[in-house]
Amino acid sequence: MVCGPTLATKEKKSYPETPESGQFMRSTMLDMDSRLRVARAIEKDETQASLSVFQMLKRRGHPDGPPPTISDGWGGIDEAMIAVYGMVPEYSGRGRPPSRKKPGTDWLYLQMVKQRDEHGHFAGTKLKAIFGSLEEVTQLLGQTTAYIERSNLTSRLFNGRQVRKTLAFSKDVDCYRAAATWEDNYYNFVKPHKSLRLRVYDIPGQKWKPRTPAMAAHLTDHIWTVEELLTSIPLRG
Repeated sequence: MVCGPTLATKEKKSYPETPESGQFMRSTMLDMDSRLRVARAIEKDETQASLSVFQMLKRRGHPDGPPPTISDGWGGIDEAMIAVYGMVPEYSGRGRPPSRKKPGTDWLYLQMVKQRDEHGHFAGTKLKAIFGSLEEVTQLLGQTTAYIERSNLTSRLFNGRQVRKTLAFSKDVDCYRAAATWEDNYYNFVKPHKSLRLRVYDIPGQKWKPRTPAMAAHLTDHIWTVEELLTSIPLRG
């Protein structure tokens, strides 16, 4: 899976940072195969946003450990993994008993850290295996965060509350969380994703079958309408 940040909401610089106002970070976890947005959190900092994402993943099908993850150089993800899934080692009987959680030996987490030159221009990326061997994580996850970068762009196009320096830029975090929930559900269930379409040969006049991320993830068998989305009752998870 791919994890990445988006700046959520920011009041004017003269406004104080409070639990309800100021700058927030949005963390989104994306399944690379289906492009499904599987978890999202909006919190005051990167670590807390990542923590909320992995707590959500733990309730949604990953109870024993974090999924293989690739991200940019954004901080807080490894700390959040350990806080949610880490285990305190058993006491060997010597010295002080351990009290700090440790990562699992089978965890896989790769960072792609952007490198810049003296002028601040992009100069490439550096791969950094946080958990697991570099060869193992690159073979499984690849060497790009393009999926989450494209998802972030789509998010800004969908959600005017994320557009900086406009009147639409979000001023209230609760309203932003509501807008982000709507945006993710529309993205997952209503809007077909071009890279997910399937070639068809048995329908005259039609070459492709469009699919949404939810269809690719086998959560539904059809493209939802906005009416269906608005009248469906979601299950908490």
